[in-house]
Amino acid sequence: MNNFEFCNPVKVVFGKGSIARLSALIPEGSKVLMVYGGGSIKKNGIYEQVTDALKGFDVTEFPGIEANPHYETCMKAVEIVREKKIDFLLAVGGGSVIDATKFIAVSVGFEGDPWDILSKGGQIKSALPLGTVLTLAATGSEMNERSVISRVSTREKLNFASPLIFPKFSVLDPEVTYSLPARQVANGVVDSFIHVVEQYLTYPVNAKVQDAFSEGLMRVIHEEGLKVLDQPNDYDIRANLMWAATNALNVWIGQGVPQDWSSHRMGYSLTAQFGLDHAQTLAILLPGVMTYMFKEKQVKLARMGEVVFGITEGSEEERAHKTIAACEDFFRRMGLKTRLGECGITEKDLDALAAPVDKQGWKLGEHHNIDSKVAREIMALRL
Repeated sequence: MNNFEFCNPVKVVFGKGSIARLSALIPEGSKVLMVYGGGSIKKNGIYEQVTDALKGFDVTEFPGIEANPHYETCMKAVEIVREKKIDFLLAVGGGSVIDATKFIAVSVGFEGDPWDILSKGGQIKSALPLGTVLTLAATGSEMNERSVISRVSTREKLNFASPLIFPKFSVLDPEVTYSLPARQVANGVVDSFIHVVEQYLTYPVNAKVQDAFSEGLMRVIHEEGLKVLDQPNDYDIRANLMWAATNALNVWIGQGVPQDWSSHRMGYSLTAQFGLDHAQTLAILLPGVMTYMFKEKQVKLARMGEVVFGITEGSEEERAHKTIAACEDFFRRMGLKTRLGECGITEKDLDALAAPVDKQGWKLGEHHNIDSKVAREIMALRL
């Protein structure tokens, strides 16, 4: 196991009716900016629950955060925060709303162009405090220090991380996910599953605790994910998926182990240039990474196949190949595509899709050996 330092300061309030706890979680007298998306929270009762809980606070609303949050939209919120002297941010939504809120939090006091935080690793010196009310189990942003933002004008999608953007608290009520469209639920299942894979499927370093947690999370997400679309109002299924998604990316299982994340980084350009859902990009690219980097990942692939999919017959190599097929089958059973061609992407698009890898100076994968040339070859496997 590799050396590590670990701290996760997020307070989690989990369970039915937990939104009512908001008034006790936000500092008294706060001027709150309530950030949310396209208005679905006004149709499913979440908006009413939140606003009832915020009575007594000075609240300004900022709706309209996109499914892949836009830099341009976030900067409009920054102007409002400065104008109204907002001192607390509340994200009500899924990972996109939370990511946008994190970027708003660090942009308010940033000296210079806040896009430099993402494109140049600009130093973050301060951030407004923020909390979250989670409405979609997927990204883990409610309990981590990461954010991903897209810029429409340049067709870029980039990420940043800072310990200053850990939420002060996150409210997780599984019941609020009952009314989600099937597509969003399926995306969340696949996204959270692949978050675990990115931290687990590398090479062994004898990190037994992290591996055991990762294997348990993958098993739960796989088992419950296959049930949830048919049983959308089953509280236990929703609760297990919500908590699993949070733990899939709350920085715990990644401590002391090598990590990959190449599927995520390569997927950014598929979203930025073609508008594909984030989870859809992962469902396409992960099997390609598994196949291209087969020898490097064979040991963990075989182990994953055994504990997650019950694959026990054949040699280690055979079981590893079966695991790749089982992952692709899982994504398809959740309703996602697994080939670029199914999304209208052809070979002529691959150079532009792979170009951001070199432009950003990324060396992807656990061995840092994936440049734009390799990225293009991986994408070619998924046409």
